[in-house]
Amino acid sequence: MTSIFKTVLASALLCAAATVHCQELKIGFVNLDRVLRDAAPAKAAQAKLEGEFTRREKDLADSEARLKSASDRFEKDAPALGESERARRQRDLMEQDRELQRRRREFQEDLNQRKNEELASVLDRANRVVKQIFDQEKYDLILQEAVFAGPRVDITDKVIKALNSGSIK
Repeated sequence: MTSIFKTVLASALLCAAATVHCQELKIGFVNLDRVLRDAAPAKAAQAKLEGEFTRREKDLADSEARLKSASDRFEKDAPALGESERARRQRDLMEQDRELQRRRREFQEDLNQRKNEELASVLDRANRVVKQIFDQEKYDLILQEAVFAGPRVDITDKVIKALNSGSIK
């Protein structure tokens, strides 16, 4: 009987010690999605990407419209065309379509690469801000991903404010 009592008492003391110890921890949480959506450097990166890629995207859309128009014209004219002319125009349309698909893939690859570069830059700056807050405010732990986090531990607004002010060491 006494060994059960000792075990229960030890468990209770451990729980009490753990509760006291947890209250001493200073924990923070950063919502990276909000940082990447709301911070000025993230918005600037998005605007920069749009500026770089808008013209190419418009050119691709224009090429797609021209190809569709040519395809519609071919469909309308096909019954009246001779066999060799119909085959030639069909080949031309297929080549234009392949070229357009190649250009679309290159565009998408270039856009993805630049997005990744800009994202990496913003994330690096955000991580430096988080580290600065961690050091200055003496946090024990700052998380960037959590299933749930209360507003008491959420330091996202501090991070966004620091990023917007440019106060990064």
